[in-house]
Amino acid sequence: MQISISRMAAAVQPSATLAAGAKARQMKAEGLHVFDFSLGEPDFPTPEHICQAAVKAMQAGHTRYTPAAGIAELRAAVARLYQKTYGIRYTADQVIVSSGAKHSIHNALAATVGPGDEVIIPTPYWVSYSDLVEMTGAKYVLVHTTHESGFKMTPQQLRAALTPRSKLLMLNSPSNPTGTVYTRQELEALADVVLDSPLAVLSDEIYERLVFGDARAVCFASLRPELAERTITISGASKTYAMTGWRVGWSAGPPHVIKAMGNVQSQQTGCPCSVSQYAALAALDGDQECVEKMRREFEARRDLVCRRLSALPGVKCPTPGGAFYAFFNVASHFGRALAGKKVADSLSFCQVALESAHVNLVPGSAFGAEGYARLSFAASREQINGGIERLEQLLK
Repeated sequence: MQISISRMAAAVQPSATLAAGAKARQMKAEGLHVFDFSLGEPDFPTPEHICQAAVKAMQAGHTRYTPAAGIAELRAAVARLYQKTYGIRYTADQVIVSSGAKHSIHNALAATVGPGDEVIIPTPYWVSYSDLVEMTGAKYVLVHTTHESGFKMTPQQLRAALTPRSKLLMLNSPSNPTGTVYTRQELEALADVVLDSPLAVLSDEIYERLVFGDARAVCFASLRPELAERTITISGASKTYAMTGWRVGWSAGPPHVIKAMGNVQSQQTGCPCSVSQYAALAALDGDQECVEKMRREFEARRDLVCRRLSALPGVKCPTPGGAFYAFFNVASHFGRALAGKKVADSLSFCQVALESAHVNLVPGSAFGAEGYARLSFAASREQINGGIERLEQLLK
């Protein structure tokens, strides 16, 4: 007799971005050259001073369990970061370190929502949000935004989505997959709606250091004095410091929520990786020129990607203000045959692009936005040019 699978596990879908990356790796293993733009992972090495801090931590014997919520030094460093950057005061007890920002989001949801609650999510949204909500037993409510609105939810849309069961709003600025960056005024307008309701806010700010041009990242909790008690701010080291595999994320928020998240985490993982925590401490307290160097290169790649994608037949590519994704409209090709294969939607478009052009993209349907494809420009300019040339040949 087979072991039965739980209802929760059966309902959860595998991450679309990770699945796309796995398919590309399989093709590469078969000897094919694939232009892989599926994963949101900086292609830069982790800066040397951060790696050296990890080595020193190991040599010093920091290889044992840490407090469940993370070492006090790192929690204090995160608190200093928010004071210095956004003028918002957190104590170390208002910060918890987790095994990546995704783990932080899971813990925040597990600590605040459950069956009968509703969580409001603007679309397009990062693929894991809806499944993470469902894992708590809560229900997600999608609010659709458009290219014309800059992929931004309006205060009127937020107000219309509210019901007696609304418990939490999930915001992501800069955004994955669109690169949208809300202005301070736009966030203040949403904050006014939040403060007129019982809503709490989970603000995913993992791309806060990767903004371009006139765009500026804003910490939602800093907008109004009352918001700090209503907001859980999520960020981490992965995108800013090219530390995806180190798995260090953090949350800052009201003490009782952070304590509850710590209780959840203590039963899940025990603690985040000890060596990674000391590496993250060096990242936060060290020279930040490495961050600016990577940011400038991402901005140059953004300009290259948008210019080249916009020149493709039938493609519309809005210019992202942050993160490292181009979210471009390919709907004009639906109904066509590309490389002898019929394209009906974003999934089949991306399948044809991978199988025929060896270009790996993620379909917009995975992000709640049919008609689009996402290209991560966390890849070299040579890779970007080569991949878009393949797309150009396919579409012509």
